[in-house]
Amino acid sequence: MPGRTPALTWRPLVPEDAQAAADLLNAIEAVDRIGEHYTAEDTRQELVDPYADLERGSLAAFDGDTMAGYMKIRFKPSADQVHRVFLDGGVHPAHRRRGVGTALVEAGVEAAKVLHDRHHPGRKLVVDVHKAEHIAGLPELMRARGFAPARWFRRMEHPLEALPAVPIPDGLAVEPWSERAEDDFRRVRNAAFEDHWGAAPMPMDQWRNKITNQTFRPPVSFLLRDAATGTPVSVLVTLSWDADTAATGVRDAHFMVVGTVREYRKRGAASALLAHALRAAAEQGYDQASLSVDSADRSGASGVFARAGFEPKTRYIRWALEV
Repeated sequence: MPGRTPALTWRPLVPEDAQAAADLLNAIEAVDRIGEHYTAEDTRQELVDPYADLERGSLAAFDGDTMAGYMKIRFKPSADQVHRVFLDGGVHPAHRRRGVGTALVEAGVEAAKVLHDRHHPGRKLVVDVHKAEHIAGLPELMRARGFAPARWFRRMEHPLEALPAVPIPDGLAVEPWSERAEDDFRRVRNAAFEDHWGAAPMPMDQWRNKITNQTFRPPVSFLLRDAATGTPVSVLVTLSWDADTAATGVRDAHFMVVGTVREYRKRGAASALLAHALRAAAEQGYDQASLSVDSADRSGASGVFARAGFEPKTRYIRWALEV
């Protein structure tokens, strides 16, 4: 193929590539030290994402049976004025600086246009890439393809020791996860993220693919309700990756979703829910809790999370290309 390393075989991803994808990502982790480890079950969950059109929106390069690199597009189920698609991918360390990354990014941008025209024609298209800041060569690749930093994210961690008690605010009641309340959890997430940069409502199929999958931890997931009306107002959902625990020996409770609907903010709901979940995680035998915080600037302001005792760790950049 023009512009691609001729010794490699190129084709779209399929769900049966789960083990090869996990092997690739673990080889990348060994060099880039992002803190992400994968099993085939983890990568298969991403490959069956209902908003990842593998036929039209993915490409993988193979060196024999070894995956040398891949890209995958995830489009949004809904879009207002702007449709932000996610371009994800990576290149095996043994195949870097050979044009594989450039070919995958270029293919990803073209695939994003195809899926955008198919699902949200007439909207503005922006292609986003979300990667750890320290990955060697990535900033140069992004800038060479026309991407620019649009946002900064920071992973934050909290050791599960010396946890202060934080009472639930008057008028609110905490409720543990239950299947009966699953849609309340999802709807609070959607309402809480309405005014968050780049967020879009999660339909149930996406929620179950991204949230309540094999990494979901119900005993450390909670909802706050208005005690008088029963209205759900704040949510915290925890995920944990067994592959990370096996590789590091550290059992991490990742607070994947933390949000409060606008009308109930600044009442101590988020602080109380964080404290409640931290104690639950400690009781469940986790070593630490983590989360990701979004910032419009390099400082990575953390607000309520810093006050809850979370400390900043790895920083990520959201690279964006307006098409």
